[in-house]
Amino acid sequence: MRTLIPVAACAAALVAAAALPARAADRVTTANGIVESTAPPEGGVRAFKGIPFAQPPVGDLRWREPQPVKDWGGVRNADKFGPACMQRLSPGADYWLRGDGMSEDCLYLNVWTPAKSDREKLPVLVYIFGGGFQNGDGSEPRYDGANMARQGIVAVSLNYRTNVFGFLAHPELTRESPHKASGNYGLLDQVAALQWVQKNIAAFGGDPKRVTIAGESAGSISVSALMASPLSKDLIAGAICESGAAIASLPPRPLGEAEQAGVAFAAAAGAESLAALRAMTAQQIQDAAARAQGARFSTAMDGYFLARTLTDIGLAGEQARVPLLAGTNTEEMSPRMVLAGGPPTPETLAAAITKLYGDKAGPVLKAYAATTTEEVFEAAMHLASARFISYGTWKWTELHMQTSGKPVYRYLYARVRPAYLGMPGQPPPAPSAPPAPAPGAMPQPQPPRGAAHSAEIQYAMGNLDLDRRYAWEPADYEVSKTMQAYFVNFIKTGDPNGQGLPPWPAYTAATNYQRMLIDVTSQAGPEPHRDRYLALEAATGR
Repeated sequence: MRTLIPVAACAAALVAAAALPARAADRVTTANGIVESTAPPEGGVRAFKGIPFAQPPVGDLRWREPQPVKDWGGVRNADKFGPACMQRLSPGADYWLRGDGMSEDCLYLNVWTPAKSDREKLPVLVYIFGGGFQNGDGSEPRYDGANMARQGIVAVSLNYRTNVFGFLAHPELTRESPHKASGNYGLLDQVAALQWVQKNIAAFGGDPKRVTIAGESAGSISVSALMASPLSKDLIAGAICESGAAIASLPPRPLGEAEQAGVAFAAAAGAESLAALRAMTAQQIQDAAARAQGARFSTAMDGYFLARTLTDIGLAGEQARVPLLAGTNTEEMSPRMVLAGGPPTPETLAAAITKLYGDKAGPVLKAYAATTTEEVFEAAMHLASARFISYGTWKWTELHMQTSGKPVYRYLYARVRPAYLGMPGQPPPAPSAPPAPAPGAMPQPQPPRGAAHSAEIQYAMGNLDLDRRYAWEPADYEVSKTMQAYFVNFIKTGDPNGQGLPPWPAYTAATNYQRMLIDVTSQAGPEPHRDRYLALEAATGR
């Protein structure tokens, strides 16, 4: 029996539905087609995953700049992450990929939006993953954008080609390029993603004029490079650099040098031409890169994405003139990397510095002078961290402070990450006692003396609960609440300060170069080791 609904009741229902507040659309029309998220929104946030922003870089498109994505008909499902880009993961590596397998066909991005309509013009965060340009993926839980979206931000994560697929330079590639450049395909992927954001983010409720880019390690190095490149510097309104800048950390190589490394790789792979390289399968390429002794694929001064060093660009003030928030962690690298297994004595430290800097060691010896065991550990940890990634980050903040005309906010992150529990679903790592040190050798400091490289990401993004690999404590959530609030404020206004937070002065000579120490108790204070960075600047000339 069919039930008849009175016309008046239908009209009343329609009026009631019209009165309900709009919600984030299940379907969004992009420049290339419609995407649909069928998963229910969580906490008012809807996720659109696996959206293509370029054509698959396969076949003849392998080692070419990303090509515009082709339009699609109908409705494209956006409920799962796209494949991770090709990479080789070592056992125990700190990566948790949630994507749909691994493939060369990997140029996809993800959007989390709290917007209830496309008229809201919310600030936008585009987060770029780290991994030394060798590994990583935009699907990792620590980069998840849902918790940023709950703070009123449209969040985006993206994939880009890594290792040999993303950074192979070769003379044949240079010759075939319309720009006579090769090697920076992973960075060009990032540019393509930012261009996609400019065209499409308004449909998700975002404001293309309020895009902040952020990243950690290789992602932070990428952020600095995107700030410097003429291809991307006009696509952003703010930048966050977490541990890295393309100055002393993985600096771009001259194109000729990068090309010769590519020629050596091709020879080792048994490929006599670019055509032969492209004829190999992705796995064959990956295996050949794994076998290539000493081969490392990274950025280049290709004359197109980058024509000069970041130092030269920063000195000239030709980078993106936008607010910058940047910092590093207290133990980016272990003091053992400087002391080289020797005992933690002033003599060992002085000998290591002299070996590293030769006849230019004088200022460094003075700046890193130590007399006690604890002072030696602290100085060696600072120097190891600086040589790895902290110095380059400091140098970029200095250049930007001097020439951009925009505020710079500098931080030092100090919260030590708690115990590692292992990957979910796998047995926890078996406890093992450290080996006894050899007589006179440096003892192994337990627990870590500072915050390790990459330790801050989950805190800054508000994602502790999504990363169940660590035994988070109440204090960790307090640190995360503070750090995320600073980041959210900066993304929204270009200034991290906000109600209830310790005041964070801009990093300037007038404020005595203050930086924010982020820990259980966060507070601003003058940079205590500026003299060390100045000594390294004098010793290295960078």
